[in-house]
Amino acid sequence: MGGAFPMSRGQRVTCSALFVATFFGAFPHPLGHTVVDLGWVLAWVAPALLLLAIRGLSPGRAAALGFATGTLANAAVLHWIYVVTVRYGGAPVVVGVLAPLLLATYSGAFYAAFAAGAAALARRRLASPLALALLWTAFDHARSFVLTGFPWATLGYAQHLNCALCGLAAWTGVYGLSFATLLGSSGLLALLSPRAREGTGRRAGALALAGVAALHLAGLWALPAEPGPGAPRLRVAVLQGNIEQGVKWSPEWAERTLRIYAELTRQAARQGARVVVWPETAVPGSPDAAPALSARLGQLARETGSVLVVGGVGIDWRGPPRSSAYQLFDSAFVFDATGKPGPRYDKTHLVPFGEYLPLRGLLGHFIRAIARGSSALDVHPGVSPHALTLPGAAEDGSAVTVGVPICYELIFPDLVRRFVGDGAQLLLAITNDAWYGRSGAPYQFLAMTALRSAETGTWIARAANTGVSAFIDARGRIREPTRIFERDLRIADVPLRTPGAKPTFYVRFGDCFAYSCWLGVLGLGLSCAVRARREEPAGEDA
Repeated sequence: MGGAFPMSRGQRVTCSALFVATFFGAFPHPLGHTVVDLGWVLAWVAPALLLLAIRGLSPGRAAALGFATGTLANAAVLHWIYVVTVRYGGAPVVVGVLAPLLLATYSGAFYAAFAAGAAALARRRLASPLALALLWTAFDHARSFVLTGFPWATLGYAQHLNCALCGLAAWTGVYGLSFATLLGSSGLLALLSPRAREGTGRRAGALALAGVAALHLAGLWALPAEPGPGAPRLRVAVLQGNIEQGVKWSPEWAERTLRIYAELTRQAARQGARVVVWPETAVPGSPDAAPALSARLGQLARETGSVLVVGGVGIDWRGPPRSSAYQLFDSAFVFDATGKPGPRYDKTHLVPFGEYLPLRGLLGHFIRAIARGSSALDVHPGVSPHALTLPGAAEDGSAVTVGVPICYELIFPDLVRRFVGDGAQLLLAITNDAWYGRSGAPYQFLAMTALRSAETGTWIARAANTGVSAFIDARGRIREPTRIFERDLRIADVPLRTPGAKPTFYVRFGDCFAYSCWLGVLGLGLSCAVRARREEPAGEDA
């Protein structure tokens, strides 16, 4: 990061603007009928531009620039929040414009911390590519849990098309991809900086790039073997009913919605599907509250001979059944092939301001005043992520164990790994991405879901109301994706994890790699403190 040549204000502004542009371009976005997904190139460039922008600044000034630049970059990626708040939340346009920026300040705070840390390390001549990679990765990890977490646009997701790096995910989670990307980007910067002429930068840069090459080789070695012809498989269908969010809960559309999904289920059954997966809240109601609806779904399962996994509203009564005291859940319901209701999974990690309102007593009236679509009731979280048993789902009539992560849960690696740790042989991801409109969000969300397969070594069957629905293999490769906002279905013979098979390192031990990065950051902090005692504080160095 260092160097003898200071940056002018104009150069800083240029580097900051280029960082915003390349960071935005590093994540997938639709362009007409195609999807532009250049992260495998731009992810290596964006961090170097941020490091150039803060070069030579004091930690305080670097933090300010890092916050502003990181906030703008993340707001650009989160442009789809406008659709959520204005089109479906009923908020004024000005709120829709400000909402992505306000949400992006959460991520911006971590960019500020990284920039301040990088500047402090540079002052003590400790800002090596390895140190910067440790620092960035630690703050990427922090975004997954601080204030309940919001790790959208974590840098590692930009590498989801890099098959070699995806192999690391089974050991390191997505954070290994962030680490490798920062190591390569800062290593390249070190080679190209003026200090490279002195030999220090050249050696550091060369070592960093050699490390990145080694990580690619390690990732290729770690890729799971392709399942053989004798591997157990399950014929699964994922349905995409394409129900517009604006009519999704309309009483006039309730019957039509059920008919659409019933017909798609019958089509899937005619093609041999043993398990049919409906998206999140595909049922316009609650099987718990409407016995007729539950009976109808059971009859459909019995008619088709398929196990149904259906997204709907779960209800638990705190008093007598059908009383006014109840709790709502975002749930997945199971109906076996005989029509019998099975276990229910309740979503455990909810969306703040979407499914529940923090400090509702204080903020409730204000939020409803600016967003007509906001709910007066909170959804309640389930107890914990756990696997479900699908009786008789296998071809031989045996049971299959699955995990059913619901929507927002899929962006949290540590949460999803727990389904597989609980014995899931397959993950059935259900979501409703209609909220996002024709934006980059459905494709960005799909990329994040792909990393959950790579981390757990487990196939995912993804059912999305308006898309993207797809299958994702154990290497994180997306197969047979649908187009968004089209009624469709996909069927595949999905390989199952063999019961008793050894889970991936990440499933067994979680974020060990991320915690080791935190230990590295702690060591760097101690080194900075020791050097500060031994030498006079350095001036602003580049």
